[in-house]
Amino acid sequence: MNESKLMPADRIEVTVLVDNYIDMFFGQSTKIDKRPEFNTKDPFIAEHGLACIIKVFEGYQEHIILMDTGLSSQSLLHNSNALNIDLKEIESVVLSHGHFDHIGGLINFMNKVNGAPLLLHPDAFLKRRLNNPDVIPINIPKLDEESLKSAGAEVIKSEGSSLIASDLILVTGKVERKTDFEKGFLWAEAKINGEWIMDPINDDQSIVINLKNKGIVVISGCAHAGIINTIKYAQKITQNNNIHAVLGGFHLTGPLFEPIIQPTIKEMKKINPNYVVPMHCTGWDAINQFKREMPNQTIINTVGTKYIFE
Repeated sequence: MNESKLMPADRIEVTVLVDNYIDMFFGQSTKIDKRPEFNTKDPFIAEHGLACIIKVFEGYQEHIILMDTGLSSQSLLHNSNALNIDLKEIESVVLSHGHFDHIGGLINFMNKVNGAPLLLHPDAFLKRRLNNPDVIPINIPKLDEESLKSAGAEVIKSEGSSLIASDLILVTGKVERKTDFEKGFLWAEAKINGEWIMDPINDDQSIVINLKNKGIVVISGCAHAGIINTIKYAQKITQNNNIHAVLGGFHLTGPLFEPIIQPTIKEMKKINPNYVVPMHCTGWDAINQFKREMPNQTIINTVGTKYIFE
């Protein structure tokens, strides 16, 4: 990691531009989660993907970044327009990993803003497929570096952790795998050294922000390394065990991951964040179990919600 230290932020805002769920009648806003106004003229689009705008504030400083860009080439731009968000204010993009449901809007975004720095792990460019033993392997869309550069992206590759936004945002880089139950995605394969092998998804990375006097906020894309591994790695590299909030995809959906929902919740209870916001690939079953077992800490997410931590 860069020798610089992760600096504390006075305030954090996370606005969800793309996620799997919308609900126009969800409920009233609170001091933590600000729900969008009821809107029938320009409704949000939900899809199997994730994109978040992250703002950090410290003194007179304000930084704004984009984490991931969703599945399609339309949702990110449509939803940001519905929220009256100017994407040209974004300083840089952090890619949590190179899967199709996080890269779909990337080229459109770069064209819209005339390019921006793009921070990612080099494995985000791997050729990948899904190999469910019951069906023929399915190739999935991949990033093309030359197309990104042609769209104006300044591609910054980093395997390890790095600091951005005046050292107020930490990108974890490759996450250490320590738990005995978070074993990755068995059906995911990557072509490495000319051979198809189980994809280690080493490019899976998350964002960590240190909220002054409160603890750290962890924002994951899919947490393919395991959300518990991700949190513990964030604690290690920041040397801060206080977890204020955990947001993002926890990848607990589907039959492969059903057996680890309860172990994950058990460990999350031990970590005891003030807020848990499961999104995207966490899956409906797991989200409901989090809400049932951690009712005062779990917040149900919908597209357009802004989370404010201060």
